[in-house]
Amino acid sequence: MNEISTGMPYSAGVSRQGIERALLAAGKDLGTLGPSDLALVEDFHTMGRLATYELAELAGLTPHSSVLDAGSGIGGTARFLADRYGCHVTAVDLTSDYCDTSEWLNGLVGLSDRITVRQGDVTALPFPDGSFDVTFSQHVQMNVPDKDLLYREARRTLNSAGLLAIWDIVAGSGDPAFPLPWAEHRAQSHVVSSETLRLSIDSAGFVIERWDDLTDPAATTMRAILASPPNPVGLHAFVPDFADKAQNLTNALADGTLRVVRILARAA
Repeated sequence: MNEISTGMPYSAGVSRQGIERALLAAGKDLGTLGPSDLALVEDFHTMGRLATYELAELAGLTPHSSVLDAGSGIGGTARFLADRYGCHVTAVDLTSDYCDTSEWLNGLVGLSDRITVRQGDVTALPFPDGSFDVTFSQHVQMNVPDKDLLYREARRTLNSAGLLAIWDIVAGSGDPAFPLPWAEHRAQSHVVSSETLRLSIDSAGFVIERWDDLTDPAATTMRAILASPPNPVGLHAFVPDFADKAQNLTNALADGTLRVVRILARAA
């Protein structure tokens, strides 16, 4: 395989290998990649890049914003924010494979100087109090049993006027079918109701400024994605059984079993 050196030792993890194969199969030159070349493979959340863009616009980012991407996965949100808004982003994820892949991709598209990748737990963030202006949290809390601790850490590491920007899944009516993109089976999923999520955010020291239920447009977008011709550079490159997971999620959004919410909360 062609490899691009960025001056740092990277482990060739499962995610990196799958993405590299997909990029090469699509005819991409790894030496000339731009951030937009990764759009279909790096946004592991409902509505993908569109959701990230709309959330970022509402957050009002500037080149001077200090941003935390908490639960960053392979770094899609961090790269988009750093590239589009010129801000510095710190990306944190618990999975070493995702962190290694994120650093590798950052180097390929020339964004290593704007993004710092740290392996860490979003319920025990390795940063001092008041480190950031904005924290992004996209499809993270459904993996975290302790919502109170998750949002207390987000509040602790934001400055006194900091903003928490959330795009996430909440429980609706009934039980979804598994597997889902974040859980192979029910015991791995920690989805809660909107009411429970709101209480955790409030009690952590935030004032909720905006709460948008976007389930209907999310379901419509997901149906369109599933109906589109397959693309070699997609999330299936590193997510096992992605087609089944995406179909189950789409069905759950369409019938109201799961719901999608966009939240802006200001540090109180």
